[in-house]
Amino acid sequence: MSHGGDNAQRANSSTTPPSPDTRPPGRPRSREADKAILSAALDLLIERGAGAAGIEQVARRAGVTRATVYRRFPTLTDLLVGAIEWEYRDLGPGSLDWPDVDAMITDWAGHLSSPRSRRLARRLYATVDDLPELLRAYHGAHGHHRGSAVRAALERARAAGQLPPDSDLEVLQQILSGAALQHLATHPDTISTEEVEAYFAAVLHQAGYRPSAVPVPAPVPVAPVAPVPRRSTGR
Repeated sequence: MSHGGDNAQRANSSTTPPSPDTRPPGRPRSREADKAILSAALDLLIERGAGAAGIEQVARRAGVTRATVYRRFPTLTDLLVGAIEWEYRDLGPGSLDWPDVDAMITDWAGHLSSPRSRRLARRLYATVDDLPELLRAYHGAHGHHRGSAVRAALERARAAGQLPPDSDLEVLQQILSGAALQHLATHPDTISTEEVEAYFAAVLHQAGYRPSAVPVPAPVPVAPVAPVPRRSTGR
């Protein structure tokens, strides 16, 4: 990994390119070039994997020179880490503040029904041995916020009685993570949002999750019936 000013440049690439007054003297940088380089690197990572995404290929796809790429990212690892941080730049803690578990799995279904999101997730987890920096970048930019939001949603569900009171939320969170990886590995990328949502609902059901019951309408009050007077027998 690079150090010093190069690290500062890479960190800044996760949001927007640095302003001119924070850059070292030299040739001005282009926001358009930054975006093109990061977008090209991410596309190549998704399409071919980290092993086939080289600086030259990124430069060619972005329409810039290799020198332009190297000025921003001295190594391929720096470039790919910057691309992952850039991809998740808008996903802060507030974007994952699900009100309940049902909203959580609906959000998961939308994400995991996107072929691009599915391929990117598989590419990232495939680098765990050869390029672990990418997975760490993902967890730093997105995974940590997501994990905290999942735990909060599960805690609310347990407090509301939707999960058994003795539920081990840490274990349940690991089960859900494993279920997501299993889904990525065994289901086609053409799967629908509804199918993904049903999958996670079934997993949670087996863990004891029961959504809130539909409130039963209050009975309509019925006016009391006046008693019928007894007829006299004349005796």
